[in-house]
Amino acid sequence: MMDSLMPESRSLNMAKIRGKDAGRELPVRRAARAPGLRFRLRRRDLPGTSDPVIPGRRIALFAHGCFGNRHPGCRLAYTPKPRIEFWRARFYANMVRDARKLGELSEAGWTAVTIWECETRDQNRLREIIRERVMQPPAPIPDR
Repeated sequence: MMDSLMPESRSLNMAKIRGKDAGRELPVRRAARAPGLRFRLRRRDLPGTSDPVIPGRRIALFAHGCFGNRHPGCRLAYTPKPRIEFWRARFYANMVRDARKLGELSEAGWTAVTIWECETRDQNRLREIIRERVMQPPAPIPDR
């Protein structure tokens, strides 16, 4: 099946997609700011491209898109019918990269918190997610 747009139109559409300040990142920042969390943006010295970073808690927040980062079980994580093999390879590469970067962050002593695009739609629920995943202290490690 062919793409419904001409290559020039598709190129213009794809050029509008930006790597920062995406629509899903801004609600995450607002929700993190609400309880008074202080964060920094675009820390180049950390692995991955986290959105806000909360240095005091050593937490990197990732506002992942459900489509490109393959949110398991989400209706937004569909595979387009045109060029299925291209999309499968691209999604697989994204998942491998994400796993590698999360592992590097963990090795550096940071906690990665993923917030999915579909979770950013309801601001009240998003604030609750921030409280659950960021504000709660990690469970203590039991003595052996």
